[in-house]
Amino acid sequence: MELQEKIPVPIFTEVDRDVFLREICPQRRPAVLRGVPLGPCLEKWTVEYLGQKGRDKPVKIHVSTVPQMDFLRKNFVYKTLPFNEFVKRASEKKHSDFFLCEDESYYLRSLGEDVRKEPADLSKQFPDLAEDFHIPHFFEPDQFFSSVFRISSCGLQLWTHYDVGVTCRIFLCYILQILPSGDKSEVLDIDAPDLKRFPEFVKAKRYECVLEPGDLLFIPALWFHNTTALQFGVGVNVFWRHLPADSYDKKDPYGNKDPVAATRALQALERALRALDELPADYQDFYGRRMIHLQFAQSTTFKNSHF
Repeated sequence: MELQEKIPVPIFTEVDRDVFLREICPQRRPAVLRGVPLGPCLEKWTVEYLGQKGRDKPVKIHVSTVPQMDFLRKNFVYKTLPFNEFVKRASEKKHSDFFLCEDESYYLRSLGEDVRKEPADLSKQFPDLAEDFHIPHFFEPDQFFSSVFRISSCGLQLWTHYDVGVTCRIFLCYILQILPSGDKSEVLDIDAPDLKRFPEFVKAKRYECVLEPGDLLFIPALWFHNTTALQFGVGVNVFWRHLPADSYDKKDPYGNKDPVAATRALQALERALRALDELPADYQDFYGRRMIHLQFAQSTTFKNSHF
């Protein structure tokens, strides 16, 4: 069976703040931004340089025996390494020193100092490296949420998920290539999905791009995305929050919890569905369909009112 439609992500060059806010962001579609000034990181950030600057700072990393990491089923373990040793291992395809096997895969997603409360910030966790990297000024300073330093082994594929804030994935040395469980997708292998279990997946539109060093991938909020590192990859994810501050969960250091109003609505829906369990199956089906119809009618009204 032929899989879903594949659409190339459009590429924009010479994008400044005005062009981004006027022509790209309002479309709420993925976009590659090429040629945005990012500082000397593009030339400086080699394996050797990163190791020298990061030194022996301990970092918590994901380690897996396979390159396809699955957050729902946790097919990886958490380990801690000195940063310079981690960078060395992540840049290798075979390891003389390893935790699980000689071809294990590594992934770093930098964390805040207090992982339960503080978002990641490159300027705080890696200040020496932050001097080399210039965050694009696409939004107001008070909308900035986090800058997440990411490093991954060649071939590493991350789980499909969405974020609730606007994201720019900035790839400095390296790809972008739905059925959610929370903010994660149950469809792990988007190239070979289980169509018996997920038959509707063929209807999804798939936006694809290959990012060159220095490219920015703009990902609007609530878009599921999946990345594969075609080689040893170094990048920074910058998250901005575009809703009012009180719309977000204040105890969310990762930026992937649903907005407070959405969480309340989902909880109310769960209670409503449980209430229907008291009725016979044909009544459950009838009123379940009414709930779907009501939701669809309201979402259409919202769409016509706001877009």
